[in-house]
Amino acid sequence: MLLLIVGIAAWSAVHLWKRLAPASRAKFGEKGKLVVAVVSVLSIALMVLGYRAAEGTVYWGRTPALTGINNLLMVLSFYLFAASGAKTKITKMIRHPQLTAVKVFAVAHLLVNGDTPSFVLFGGLLAWAVAEVIVINRATGPRGPYHAVPVKKEITAVIATVVVVAVVSAIHIALGYNPFG
Repeated sequence: MLLLIVGIAAWSAVHLWKRLAPASRAKFGEKGKLVVAVVSVLSIALMVLGYRAAEGTVYWGRTPALTGINNLLMVLSFYLFAASGAKTKITKMIRHPQLTAVKVFAVAHLLVNGDTPSFVLFGGLLAWAVAEVIVINRATGPRGPYHAVPVKKEITAVIATVVVVAVVSAIHIALGYNPFG
């Protein structure tokens, strides 16, 4: 469980670094991006290894209904992430689509994984995403005007979502976690 907790702490710290300690982050200049990237990759590795090795109490398991809800929420999560990159119309309504995608991802996984390691991992990521939104909103204030979006960007976001859902599903199946029940 320690690896899992260290991974979440490292992920949160490196992503909040720019907002909570801007002078420290500024000292690194462009090299700071490399630091964030390296620590992010290491923290993901720690989270994966820690989660796979962690044991804990199981409070509930997967049901067909929760699996279906999880899968729908995951499609929404991937779409929000893709929409952020493409700057689609949904970004007019949702200020932080990538962080909202993480929140949806975390909630979806908490629905189907009712065990202690899942509470630590997905609850930790949910807490980080909520904290990140709060910190960003305090630092940046209201957002600027919205821009028009070509239909091509909407189509790109949908195609990217379908591709990512297929790839992530295949990875889950290869790891022994069938996302379809």
